[in-house]
Amino acid sequence: MMPSDAELDKMAAEMVAKGFRDQGIATVARLNQDEANRECSAADVAGKPLSDARAKAIETANMATIKAPAGGNYIGDWREGERIAQSGRGMTWTDPANFVNGGNCYNCHQINKAEVSFGTLGPSLYQYGRLRGVADPASAAAKPIVEYTWGKLYNARAYNACSAMPRFGHAGVLTEVQMRHLMALLLDPASPVNAQ
Repeated sequence: MMPSDAELDKMAAEMVAKGFRDQGIATVARLNQDEANRECSAADVAGKPLSDARAKAIETANMATIKAPAGGNYIGDWREGERIAQSGRGMTWTDPANFVNGGNCYNCHQINKAEVSFGTLGPSLYQYGRLRGVADPASAAAKPIVEYTWGKLYNARAYNACSAMPRFGHAGVLTEVQMRHLMALLLDPASPVNAQ
């Protein structure tokens, strides 16, 4: 006889407890799902999307976690942003606790036209700022796009309840400074992302 779902869940939890351990900065606590992760995972397993009401509730709760950058300065240096986007390092058991994480953006997105290797899980971000009409990220006209982009980097679940995109700010994967650099990569007209 096949075990019940509850029995299978218990067996899986026991395997995780036996097969994983804290080592370096990688702790078993990272395996604990928050409510949104649990609900999205269950919906995926069931092959049914979340109800519209539940998805909206998750998005609203996650929107409330987004913190604007100190002093309202959203834009850093696109050159640093490119370095962060290229780096897939960080948060592994071999990294020292003070190691600076990368964004690993190219794992899921095309960003720079010159890049020959990139993932396709997420949409292409090439021409991101140009396509959205951002000629000057500091202008009042660009403010809605700038704030949306920041929010998406900070906590993508605010815009899509079951987004697979890392919640860089919410989860503390990237610092505020690193996120400002990524913002520059995406929105600065001088960035290779927006070059013609």
